[in-house]
Amino acid sequence: MTTPLDKVLYTAQVHTTGGRDGGAGRSSDGALDVKLNPPGSGKAGTNPEQLFAVGYSACFIGALKAVAPKVGVKVPDDVAVDAKVSLGPTHGGAAFGIAVELDISLPGLDAADRQKLVEAAHAVCPYSNATRGNIPVELKIA
Repeated sequence: MTTPLDKVLYTAQVHTTGGRDGGAGRSSDGALDVKLNPPGSGKAGTNPEQLFAVGYSACFIGALKAVAPKVGVKVPDDVAVDAKVSLGPTHGGAAFGIAVELDISLPGLDAADRQKLVEAAHAVCPYSNATRGNIPVELKIA
């Protein structure tokens, strides 16, 4: 695998069959084993947008914790990120795209510290770096 990374710390491996409509995905270590179905189908399972949302929000909390010592702000124990990943047509219906909204809760911090921490985390979060300039990402600080 060719990668622009200086060093690979971890590689996730999954095998997916059937796609988003009745498919399934399983990680090589068995920790993730999900059924896939389209949003709103009423069928059991999750969808790629939900998986992306949980991945981005968990990663963003990790980024908050990683940058906190560098910016001199302690991340509250009850930090939370609510992620919304929207799916819809683009280019007059010729393609599909996603948009992300992260609602970040950092209870007990003043507005300046919340802003400083979120900006620093957004600069280093792998999901933020992967999406920057590619899809709309809105950060809302509670």
